[in-house]
Amino acid sequence: MAKIRTGRVGEQIKKELSQLIQTELKDPRIGFITVTGVDVTNDLSQAKIYLSVLGDDEQKAASLKGLEKASGFLRSELGKRIRLRHVPELIFKFDDSIAYGSRIEKLLTEIVDQEEK
Repeated sequence: MAKIRTGRVGEQIKKELSQLIQTELKDPRIGFITVTGVDVTNDLSQAKIYLSVLGDDEQKAASLKGLEKASGFLRSELGKRIRLRHVPELIFKFDDSIAYGSRIEKLLTEIVDQEEK
């Protein structure tokens, strides 16, 4: 039963955080960010937010710093939008799965092109 609740809370946090980052945050360091996933601990004390950032490593680092700086604001806004007794601590991490998938796809197309020659 607890797994179902943590899954629902994680999806709700993902939805609300995506909206907050797009509409409410005005930090110029924060670039184009997509929230790809949220893992919430069983006791709802921590939430790992997985992000995909468009840009190079410097822009990714700047976006991460901006989000960490705004984590207090994001937690308070989440508390207003989601009815939880305690809003989880937000831990931001990069999700490299999209870049990894596109790299594998590129390699596969190169292999197919070589076989055709």
